[in-house]
Amino acid sequence: MAQKTALEDVQVLDLTQFEAGTSCTEALAWLGANVIKVENPKGGDQGRGASTDTPGVDSHYFMLLNANKRSITLNLGTDRGRQIFTDLLKKADVMIENFAPGAIERLGFGYDVVQKINPRIIYAQVKGFGEGPYENYVSFDMIAQSVGGALSLTGTTETEPLKPGPTIGDTGTGLHCAIGILAALHQRERTGRGQHIKVAMQDAVINFSRIAFARQAASGKAAVRSGNRSALGTTAPSGLYKCKGGGLNDYCFIYTTRAGNRHWDRLLKAIGRADLIGDERFNSPEKRWTHHDEVDRILSEFTQSRTKAEVMKMLGDAGVPAGAVYDTMEITQDPAIQKREMIVTVDHPKRGKFTLPGWPVKMSESHVAVDRAPLLGEHNAAIYAEWLGLTARDLEELKGKDVI
Repeated sequence: MAQKTALEDVQVLDLTQFEAGTSCTEALAWLGANVIKVENPKGGDQGRGASTDTPGVDSHYFMLLNANKRSITLNLGTDRGRQIFTDLLKKADVMIENFAPGAIERLGFGYDVVQKINPRIIYAQVKGFGEGPYENYVSFDMIAQSVGGALSLTGTTETEPLKPGPTIGDTGTGLHCAIGILAALHQRERTGRGQHIKVAMQDAVINFSRIAFARQAASGKAAVRSGNRSALGTTAPSGLYKCKGGGLNDYCFIYTTRAGNRHWDRLLKAIGRADLIGDERFNSPEKRWTHHDEVDRILSEFTQSRTKAEVMKMLGDAGVPAGAVYDTMEITQDPAIQKREMIVTVDHPKRGKFTLPGWPVKMSESHVAVDRAPLLGEHNAAIYAEWLGLTARDLEELKGKDVI
């Protein structure tokens, strides 16, 4: 008997596009939910064509964000399309959208309408901003990172603010939304009622930046960019150290806790400088911070004659937090990461072999194999028959009227 998955009985109508919303529904799909992308027949999710290298073929961007989903086409701008969507809503557990502000309401499917159609539905929305003067502004990841404080914290005071590489404004917001949906589904078990979930991208980035607010609370001033050094300014080492090789990413990040000297003492033993244990300049995290230039000099002497992998292994084996700077290709080719299905290769009907990151949450009683993203409308026949009992002839008629 096949193992059941955590969310296999959860039906999700996914009206999301680009990244913030699709990250949410991809997470739900990887937890076993039946996620159905409801897409415009003319082009579908805008992410399909945006930045594609081959016209008419789904972009790599889209394929990375829509694994394990199914796709139907439906024109919500038609009366028949809206009626069909209404019928689908009656059978759904979750509906989620991240259109521009006001778009879903103009289509006639605001929360006030949908909750009357299905009082048990979890209705989730991802927007750029929460209630306030900017709530009708459109947003993308870099906008959310800017107004959420991430840019102000990234880089150094000698540089302009920098956009962090990971898309925490998009994917980070999507994951916050998924958490809310899971909580709402659990609450529904007690109340029998659905609810309205709203997540603002700005707010999600603020939540990711909580440690910076600790520095503000301690200093009474806005947190400033500290580069690779400790965000709280309370310990050293905390930074990148150049390693042998001379490549763009031949560095290792080394950190010792601000909660005592145990990491520092282990570090000194590992690099052959046990003579510095107890040295007055370095015998507390605060003193090491005061003398961080000397700390950097000592560590650089050690790292520059070794590769980043060697440095990470030597320090990691000694119980010191250290991480080589891996690029995306090194991550993709790492056998251990592949073995735990964090990097997976799937077969795509138009792209062939395609490699993508998998789902990091490993559950002993719920395993969902990573599957490819769907083609536009690929599951029309199966889903419309399963959910609404529509026949092939019905679908041909709807297609002829530009409904699907």
